[in-house]
Amino acid sequence: MTLTDSDRKDHQAGETGDIRPEDLRVLIVDDDPVACEHAKLVLGKAGISAETASTGAEAVEKVRLYHARMEPYNLILMDWKMPEMDGVEATKQIRTIAGDESAIIILTAYRWDDVQEDALKAGVDSFLPKPLFAASVLEEFRTAIQRRGLAGQTKKTELAGRRILVAEDVEINAEIIRMVLQAREMEMDLAVNGRIAVETFAAHEPGYYSAILMDMRMPEMDGLQATHAIRAMAREDAKKIPIIALTANAFDEDVQRSMQAGLDAHLSKPVQPEVLYETLENLIR
Repeated sequence: MTLTDSDRKDHQAGETGDIRPEDLRVLIVDDDPVACEHAKLVLGKAGISAETASTGAEAVEKVRLYHARMEPYNLILMDWKMPEMDGVEATKQIRTIAGDESAIIILTAYRWDDVQEDALKAGVDSFLPKPLFAASVLEEFRTAIQRRGLAGQTKKTELAGRRILVAEDVEINAEIIRMVLQAREMEMDLAVNGRIAVETFAAHEPGYYSAILMDMRMPEMDGLQATHAIRAMAREDAKKIPIIALTANAFDEDVQRSMQAGLDAHLSKPVQPEVLYETLENLIR
C-alpha cells in the first residue's frame, strides 16, 4: 500500500500519537528462521503484518526496492549478530539508501553496551531484547518516529514553477500527467519517445529541467536506454537530475533494472497524483 504524506501522519503516528498496527509495513531481519517466524507470529497477533529477510544484504536489497517504489518500510527490526553483514552495518547501508524514512530497532539476546555507540552512529533508533513482545515494539516505534520526525514533518521541496520533462508515447497518458503536474503549478515539456527525450534534455542548459518522468516502453528508444544516454552525458546535471520510471510493470526485476540504469524511483501506472507529488518533493533538490 502506498501512503501519502497525510496518510502517513494518520496511519503511523497521528495527532494523538496513536499507531494503527494494521497499517504498518514491517521488515524483520534475522539469520535464524525460527526467530524470524516467532517475531512474525508475535506481531501478527497484534495485527501487524511483516516481511522477513534472512541476511543483512537481503534486507538492504528489499529496502532499496521498496524505496524505489515509494513504499518504504515504516519499521525494520534488525538482528544484531548475523554472519557477513551484521545489523549495524546493514543499518548504515539502509540509511545511505533511504535516509530516515524507516525506524530501525536492533534486536539482540546479548548486552548491547559494547555496540551501542557504533549502532547509534549508524542510524539505529533503539534496542530491544529478545524474545520479542508486540507492545514493546509499538512503544519503541512511537518513540523513534517522535525522535526522528518520521510522521511527515520533514521539509518538502516547493513544486510550483518547476519544469518537468515527460517521456511518454501514449497521448492520453501524457495529457493525464500534464493535468496532474499543472494541478501543482508545474510546467511540462513532452517527448514522445526516448530518443526525443535525450535530445530535448541535451538541447537545454543545465538546470532547465527539475526532473524527468520516463515511460519504460517507447518506440525508437525505451526508457532504460534513454536513461543510460542521459546519465552518460558530460554535464553535471545529467548525473544528478531525478529520473523517475513510469511503468505498468512493478515486478522486483523491473525495479532492479531501473535502478541499475540510473533511475531514482519506480512508479506504477496509472500514476497516483499524491504519490507523484511526494516523489518529486523528495527527489528534487
